[in-house]
Amino acid sequence: MKIIAPSVLSADFGHLAEDLEMINRSEADWLHIDVMDGTFVPNISFGFPLMEPFRKYCTKPLDVHLMIVHPEKYVERFCDAGAWSVGFHLEAVEDPLPILDLIKTKGVRTCLTINPDIDVQRLVPYLDKVDMILLMSVFAGFGGQKFIPETMDKIRFIRQEIDRRGLPTLIEIDGGVNTQNAAELFAAGADALVAGSAVFGANDPEEAIRMMKKE
Repeated sequence: MKIIAPSVLSADFGHLAEDLEMINRSEADWLHIDVMDGTFVPNISFGFPLMEPFRKYCTKPLDVHLMIVHPEKYVERFCDAGAWSVGFHLEAVEDPLPILDLIKTKGVRTCLTINPDIDVQRLVPYLDKVDMILLMSVFAGFGGQKFIPETMDKIRFIRQEIDRRGLPTLIEIDGGVNTQNAAELFAAGADALVAGSAVFGANDPEEAIRMMKKE
């Protein structure tokens, strides 16, 4: 499975409708939406008001990544706002299970995320509780960071655990993804790649998406 999810955080918000139409035309599979609160991460991005134009103009599933504290307060609203999947950080909560259950009651796919400095072993007890694991290959909160090479070992480890247990859980990678490393990431066991500047900063974004999927 080779899924590409362009990150709208890197889009040109002065021409948002045009960028979303490009995503619709392209071979992209999902639209990745990074929600930042200025507390869990230093930056602030966007929240519920922008979910409406994303849902209105984008025909691809909305893959929502919450980089926020107290995600339990907001997951229902993002589900109701049109999210296809909702992910939150393991390190932001004491117990992820009630929040995962809350997302599931809304019929939305679940995702659990960790930053690069969190032990990947902490995800193992939840592999059969989620639809997807998101491994951050940069630190959440800023675009344009360089890919952290140690992520490759984490991908292989999680892929081995998923396959050993015969689980359908997907592995998503976010951070520093581009046309140069997409093939290696897929080969290591990733199912979905989030790409921001590699898509929206490319001379031909649709070709960049196609190349990452082809790899």
